This record gives sequence, C-alpha cells and structure tokens, in this order.
Amino acid sequence: MGYIDDNLTVDEHIVYRAKLHWTTLLGPTLLAFLAILWIPSKGFSAVVLLFIAALWGISSSFSLKTSEFIVTNKRVLIQKGFLRKKSYEFLLTKIEGIEVYQPILGRMLNFGKIVIRGTGGTRHSLRLAKNPLEFRKRVQEQINPA
Repeated sequence: MGYIDDNLTVDEHIVYRAKLHWTTLLGPTLLAFLAILWIPSKGFSAVVLLFIAALWGISSSFSLKTSEFIVTNKRVLIQKGFLRKKSYEFLLTKIEGIEVYQPILGRMLNFGKIVIRGTGGTRHSLRLAKNPLEFRKRVQEQINPA
C-alpha cells in the first residue's frame, strides 16, 4: 500500500489512479544519445553531458515510479517526489475547474498538463500526466454524479 492508500478517510474509496507518462524519460534519453554521439569529437565535455543525462534519468525514473494522482469519491490527492515528497489535496466541493493542455505530440501519445483550480485562487498543475482527459472526466463524474 502506498502513501495515498494509507491516508484515505472513512467511507472513501479510489475511483481513478493516474501516473506520469513515460515521456518523462524522453529528455534524459535524448541528452544521453547526443552525448554518446559527441564523445569522439567533444571528448570530456560529452562525458560530462552523459553523466548529467544519467543523473537526470535516475531522477526522472524515481518521479515516474513515485508520483500518483488519485481521484476518490471525496477528494483529489496528488503525491509527487521521493526524497522531497510533496502531497496536495483538493476536496471535490472546493474544485472550481480543471484545465487540460495537450500539444500535438501529447494528443498522439496521450499525455498532457492538468491544471486544477480550487476556490480561493489555489492552482496546481501536473505536467506530463498520463491520460489527462480521463482524469478530468473522472473528477467531473465525482463532482456531478449522474
């Protein structure tokens, strides 16, 4: 059981669970590929870039594995990070709106940015979220049950 599962209230159950998209690893992978190509001509500079790509890749892998975005019948819970864990909570009654931003590549690969707007001007965004339209749909279903 994870952090969020351990912090559910009485009569609260998970409706939808989302994660980060695999494209989180795209940046470090591209940097590593370029560094490997440049090793013959750039030498030490390319090795430094390769080291940076490895650190970035490890960090992104941890983010990919440890980040969770949960919709329950009462709240939206967000937990990100491993060493510096951050958690956010939005009561469904306090959510004013959810925006989804998807570039062309995001629509093709099914990822995007979700911005949750709460009452009182609070905002929180989730970058590179997997299946953002489904996340928004599940939140709206809980706010306005049929």
